[in-house]
Amino acid sequence: MHEQRPIEGEAAAPIARIYGKPVLEVPEDLYIPPDALEVFLETFEGPLDLLLYLIRKHNFDVLNIPMAVLTRQYLDYVEMMHAHQFELAAEYLLMAAVLIEIKSRMLLPRPAPVTESEADPRAELVRRLLEYERMKLAAQRLNALPQAGRDFTLVQAWIEQEAAVRLPQVDPDELRHAWLSILARAAVNRHHKVTREQLSVRDHMTRILRRLQQGEFVEFQELFDAGGGVPEVIVSLLAILELARESLIEVTQQAPYAPIYVRLSGVQLEAA
Repeated sequence: MHEQRPIEGEAAAPIARIYGKPVLEVPEDLYIPPDALEVFLETFEGPLDLLLYLIRKHNFDVLNIPMAVLTRQYLDYVEMMHAHQFELAAEYLLMAAVLIEIKSRMLLPRPAPVTESEADPRAELVRRLLEYERMKLAAQRLNALPQAGRDFTLVQAWIEQEAAVRLPQVDPDELRHAWLSILARAAVNRHHKVTREQLSVRDHMTRILRRLQQGEFVEFQELFDAGGGVPEVIVSLLAILELARESLIEVTQQAPYAPIYVRLSGVQLEAA
């Protein structure tokens, strides 16, 4: 393999650029610390998290932990933290003491146990590890749920609905006065010829609905045919009252003593 040498007269490629200026040679006074390129990747939330990581990494049985192996790996991690000059919380050192105590209790002979928990020095540690693992899995499931600001953005919308202008309800006395006025006009045209007329309230109801088909307000008195006589006016009134009872029409009045108006109800307007 031949070493490639720069051609005479050709400028050497810079090894770096600082503030836009090329650097052709490594500075002689450049100091690089021994651990400058070391990267520490694994971080834990506490000693239980570290123990659970070591157990799952080496496929240990949580209910039958090999304390000698686990304690040695845990102490190696603590020593590595010291060697890299990381700030080590006191709880890591406390857990190291607990592991050493459990390991020593398992090595020393002990009298016959009274209960099962006293038989195994690891029982309390196993209980704490299982409880911590359940809490960690629950936290992961909660974190997997969609969160506002992380997975989606909340959008606020304002819906403005224009309220329909409703006229005041008609006072019964005002309706009675309007009826008496129509009845008086019909009495003027009364004749004495006795005839038998078949008047249908339903027919008058249909006629009034057709009269109001455009959806506009119609004055109350315009719905009556005074020339037809008192029976015709009475049947028309009954038809109006029946339509109002069935909520097919609306009878309104702007103010006291003001004209009374009739129109189709909102439901009928939508159907039309």
